[in-house]
Amino acid sequence: MKVTLHTGALATQSTPCLVLGVFAQEPLTGAAAQIDRASNGRLTALREKGDLSGEAGHTLLLYDVPDVAAERVLLMDFGQSSTLTRAKYRKTLAAAINAIQQLRAGEALLALPTTLPNGMNVYLALRDAVLLAEERVYRYTHTKNDKHAPKMPLTALTLALTDDSDSVVAERAIAHGTAIAAGVRLAKELGNLPGNICTPTYLATQAMALETRCQALSVEVLEAEAMAALGMNALLSVARGSRQPPKLIVMKYNGGAPNEQPIVLVGKGLTFDAGGISLKPATDMDEMKYDMCGGASVLGVMEAACALNLPLNLVGVVPSSENLPDGDANKPGDIVTSMSGQTIEILNTDAEGRLILCDALTYCKRFDPALVIDIATLTGSCVMALGKHAAGLFSSDEALAAELLTAGERAGDRAWRLPLWDDYQQQLDTNFADMANVGGREGGAITAACFLSRFTKEYRWAHLDIAGVAWISGKEKGGTGRPVALLTQFLLERSGLM
Repeated sequence: MKVTLHTGALATQSTPCLVLGVFAQEPLTGAAAQIDRASNGRLTALREKGDLSGEAGHTLLLYDVPDVAAERVLLMDFGQSSTLTRAKYRKTLAAAINAIQQLRAGEALLALPTTLPNGMNVYLALRDAVLLAEERVYRYTHTKNDKHAPKMPLTALTLALTDDSDSVVAERAIAHGTAIAAGVRLAKELGNLPGNICTPTYLATQAMALETRCQALSVEVLEAEAMAALGMNALLSVARGSRQPPKLIVMKYNGGAPNEQPIVLVGKGLTFDAGGISLKPATDMDEMKYDMCGGASVLGVMEAACALNLPLNLVGVVPSSENLPDGDANKPGDIVTSMSGQTIEILNTDAEGRLILCDALTYCKRFDPALVIDIATLTGSCVMALGKHAAGLFSSDEALAAELLTAGERAGDRAWRLPLWDDYQQQLDTNFADMANVGGREGGAITAACFLSRFTKEYRWAHLDIAGVAWISGKEKGGTGRPVALLTQFLLERSGLM
């Protein structure tokens, strides 16, 4: 979707649909007041008749508004300005984009209300508009003809500014929003693909395709033989049950100084997880194609970094395999030696994500990283703790945790910090290895993070458990592209571009 900026008069601007943000029970301001004056009070008359309920998310479509060049005028009601939140703001924008797509308009000119939610400014309001529009326009079509797709989807959106002094900020918001949206779209698409298409090899080819589009990016894919030579026996043990060869995908984005320490993102790339010998229940097992969403989000962030030409060095590492039952698959009680030299007793083969991540985290030491963040759909326990609204954040680094939490708030892609106390480490004790791969049912998300922490002693590190936020279940099932926005926001701030 093409997104542009418009400054100046709106009444004389020709467009298939002019979208105006209003507070239906309050006097009109900004762009809405401008159109009201041009149409000799048409909007005020409608407001006084009560045609808008005053509830956030309601819309009202008008035709033939006097002395207004737009073919249609769509009013989007943001409710009450005093109680407007970012959630209501987004809900209203989403409703407006949905309405536009039913009109066969194809293009729209959108003007936001002058009052914004607390904590939001013009930059965030416009960036959210870009992201919400891209989110509502996205349709999965790789393996189906979408019979419910709009006959004329929105392909061009113009954002209107009533104050020319905000134009520089607005242009930056559009550029940033467009880049983040591209990364989110890539992550969603990869997550939505079925496991028989999106294999470890497919993920590797997508990384290489990204390399061709980005001059600053170089990609290396390590095969099983190379991983074996490095001693990645934990990762390889997971892959033994699958006919699909594992891959370790390494993407290096060089936008900073040659000697600048890189930020490293590690994403779990389990393209399908049946649980191995510790087989998952059949109900909803199809959703385990989303177990690679951590890896997908790393590819999405790399896409956004390339689009933004971020002035920093960034490395993306995606350990990728499948986890299936087989005669050669891991068995409960097996012991493997990780790349770090630490031994692991596998008490549950369905706790495989930490096995592929631990070797990838050890591999990261070679980059002399400024910091490492791993992203994984790691535990159902995190879903039980936080639901579908926030990712779980774990780190012993207070400053890094604060940076990530702040980035999540600003991006509207929130995380919540959970403890990583040494008290939980003892749950990983076992008589037969340096550690077990599970620590019991209590605090499962925490003990999973404790496990990973044992492989990250030599650098700053944080862990994001995205099991609750990476996809939506039910009738609207699909990938969300989270936490691409959070991580890109973090990188923008690290780059000094905010």
